Amino acid sequence: MKETFLVLKCDNFFIRMFKIFYLQGTIYILHKSLNSFHLFQMFPWSAVFSLEPKVPGQRSTEELVTNTLMLELGAMVNVPKTRRTYCKKCKKHQPHKVTQYKKGKDSLYAQGKRRYDRKQSGYGGQTKPIFRKKAKTTKKIVLRLECVEPNCRSKRMLAIKRCKHFELGGDKKRKGQVIQF
Repeated sequence: MKETFLVLKCDNFFIRMFKIFYLQGTIYILHKSLNSFHLFQMFPWSAVFSLEPKVPGQRSTEELVTNTLMLELGAMVNVPKTRRTYCKKCKKHQPHKVTQYKKGKDSLYAQGKRRYDRKQSGYGGQTKPIFRKKAKTTKKIVLRLECVEPNCRSKRMLAIKRCKHFELGGDKKRKGQVIQF
């Protein structure tokens, strides 16, 4: 059983070769052959909790496996397209239209850009450092909330956590259905 979880934590090769299903408290791992899948391993989800004792300050196997299943095998954050929340202008809760905030095009006339272009011009090569030590693989998702009240239409931003896959207004999960990763 332990080997299975080590495999779960490995590279994309595993994801291409296996399909994972979760159905009524049991995890099924199917191995991909040339044109079909056959059952490779099956174990109860509760087995995840009993593998290793929790060491203080260290993530449990359950957390590692859950995070790996969610991140590596394509789980996503699903946000509804409308949300009832507080509007400062109306001074009460109102329905808001939810969209994802996107950064606008950089202005050529911003003070920093004008200064940078002036410094770069002429001889002398690159004058400012270029950042090359990027560590993050995700961006923080920012939601743009717009009040649907016709006389109001006020907008505000709401930052949520980092995630690899973000979906706006996708299908809701139904209880008791097969979750296919």
